[in-house]
Amino acid sequence: MLALTPASQAQEVRRELARVSETRQFLIDRPGWGMPPVPDARGAIERLEIEGCVLEPLELFAVATLLASSRALSREVDVGSDSHPALAPLRELLYQDQATENTLARTVDEEGQVLDTASGDLKRIRSGLRRAHTRIVQKLEAYARSLPARIAVADASVTVRDGRYVIPVRREGRGEVGGIIHDESATRGTVFVEPPVAIALMNELRDRERDEQREIRRVLGQLTEHLAPYAGALRGVQSALVDFDSLHARARMAIEWRGEAPEVLEPGSDTLVIEGGRHPLLLAQGSDVVPFDLVLDPGERALVVSGPNTGGKSVFLKALGLIATLTQSGVVPPLRKGSSLPLFHDVFADIGDEQSIAGSLSTFSAHLENLKEIFAGADRASLVLIDEMGAGTDPAEGAALARSIIEGLVARGALSVITSHLGALKTLDRDGSGIVNASLQFDPDHMKPTYHMVKGRPGRSYGLAIARRLGMPTQLLDRAEGHLSAGEVRVEELLETLESRDREACELIARLDRESTEAERLRSALEERECELHQREKVAERRAREDARKLLMEARSEVDEVIKEVRSAVDSKEVEEAARRARAQVEDAARRQLKRARVAGGTGAPDLVPGQRVRLPGGATGAVVEIEDSRALVEVGALRIELPTTDLGPVEGIVLPEGVGDRAKGGHWKDRPARRASGRGWGGPDADPMGKVDLRGFRYDEVELELGRALDAAVVGDVSDLCIIHGKGTGAVRARVQELLKRDERVKEFRLGLQGEGGAGVTVVKVG
Repeated sequence: MLALTPASQAQEVRRELARVSETRQFLIDRPGWGMPPVPDARGAIERLEIEGCVLEPLELFAVATLLASSRALSREVDVGSDSHPALAPLRELLYQDQATENTLARTVDEEGQVLDTASGDLKRIRSGLRRAHTRIVQKLEAYARSLPARIAVADASVTVRDGRYVIPVRREGRGEVGGIIHDESATRGTVFVEPPVAIALMNELRDRERDEQREIRRVLGQLTEHLAPYAGALRGVQSALVDFDSLHARARMAIEWRGEAPEVLEPGSDTLVIEGGRHPLLLAQGSDVVPFDLVLDPGERALVVSGPNTGGKSVFLKALGLIATLTQSGVVPPLRKGSSLPLFHDVFADIGDEQSIAGSLSTFSAHLENLKEIFAGADRASLVLIDEMGAGTDPAEGAALARSIIEGLVARGALSVITSHLGALKTLDRDGSGIVNASLQFDPDHMKPTYHMVKGRPGRSYGLAIARRLGMPTQLLDRAEGHLSAGEVRVEELLETLESRDREACELIARLDRESTEAERLRSALEERECELHQREKVAERRAREDARKLLMEARSEVDEVIKEVRSAVDSKEVEEAARRARAQVEDAARRQLKRARVAGGTGAPDLVPGQRVRLPGGATGAVVEIEDSRALVEVGALRIELPTTDLGPVEGIVLPEGVGDRAKGGHWKDRPARRASGRGWGGPDADPMGKVDLRGFRYDEVELELGRALDAAVVGDVSDLCIIHGKGTGAVRARVQELLKRDERVKEFRLGLQGEGGAGVTVVKVG
């Protein structure tokens, strides 16, 4: 990553950003996946090309790791090969040879040791070596125990000196023991001797060790010879793994930054668009970074950024430079989608204090050296970043020099971003000048920067305001304000007015956004409620049809029984009695059907025809204009209202099957059970002025629909008091009713009925 450098070709930058974007998607599709290890096997690969060279164990282990990582990565990349076309060239370099990989794995380990499993001969030799070591130790331990006490060392044990097994012996006994002295103690009172009994065994051990080394060299040489023809393929694997490791790191960074690759334009392009730009180093520190947006239109070549100290101007300048160089280095910068950047052949920057005592350079002189180099090299394909331009000398002369340099850079076509406190530079933003003002907002109430970028307006310095907040003497600040020119005061007042109006506009927009969000929430809630009510109506209608069909079938059965009786009758009296009973049973069945249908709230709607007079829930009357499905369009004076047919009642009465209407009690509208809020006059001329709704007989899950209808009717009919009859029973319906009333905004208050009103069996509601 540290070796990345900005590219100078737009096509190359686009290709690299596309590869990073595909790698990011590759990682998103594999949460938890990690990059396999990437060893540095370059030295081993180079040695493979040298004839007669034998790789060391650690070099062979690096090659084994290289092959294992290549196989693991190839398997993952092949899975999504169609969705990652930009990674295809890399995928082709991932050479795989699992047989060689397995051979290397059983030959060497990560510590550079050659394993016993490297060959059968090596395993046999090492087994003999272990036995030889054991024999020597046992022989020497027995010999040490046999020594006289006058020459033996207490608690002596066999040890190793110069790679040979020895035993400790007192110095005066060395002649008696004989053999070879390999070492002595610090006090020189003890010598470490290899006695004659061990010399022959040690020589045998040395022979076995030489056999081991010869077998190791043979195995290593054989593996090296096998790998030599694949040096080129291994070099490609090394390159591919390093390349993908870099892509993996850059993709992880893009995910962490939530960055989107910008559109890369050709050098010298007139357009620059930055959406949601942030300083990458601040993001890496975990800071809460305020993003900035910047759009430079064609013809705008210099941006002069002004504002108070600590307002974020230098951070903005550095962020802009980092975003440009990161992009050209193939790193997706912290930007939002929609950004576009031209390619820059050069990036010039004059940021910070480069004063040098050794070089006899003052601060101003150091800046001049940089500006001279910038002006000499900048062209249309250059990005120029200058911090605090014109500072360090007389303000008038500094402003004049700064203006001249800015205008010269614009004439050369360079894209320049300059920060400054000089008031004279704030007046360069004129039509056709190529120069545009910008500022970073500051909160004057709390004297804190907000870091929000505003293009097209210079920023106030707030120098005197900050000094006043920091406790500078008031008389000094008042005197300082008096020294300001009238023009400077007017400019500051104008900027203050503009900032104040901006804040008011932002607050208004924020309030409108909140209100719009709340209105949208209410609209969604109403749509959901309407959908829910419609669904419940459909369920209730289906149940009503089923109940009506069942009731008709029962009535038919009863009629059939009566017909049988009539047919079996002998005399006229029996026939007349049977007919009377038949009529009574048919009428009773019809009444039950009508009552059941009304309770269900579906098929019990009155049979209405266009032109028929009907009574509305509020007590008013109107004429039916049109009927469609279960809804009717009713004309009331000059107003037309669409209502469910179940909420309407014929003024003259309900038409029942022939022979039933003149006998069926309750057939007239005024006798209809008060299932919904009636309002004044709902039940007829003599109705109680308090609206009533009877919920007795309704199931728990039907209460909400019926109660909602009752409240709707009460509001339409201008009913202020509503009596809800729910009965006492288990109290479940009463509890449900009161739960719904608490949530309904149309209900002002409610209470249980008094002694003469029905007590705990009713709830009285005040509707508003």
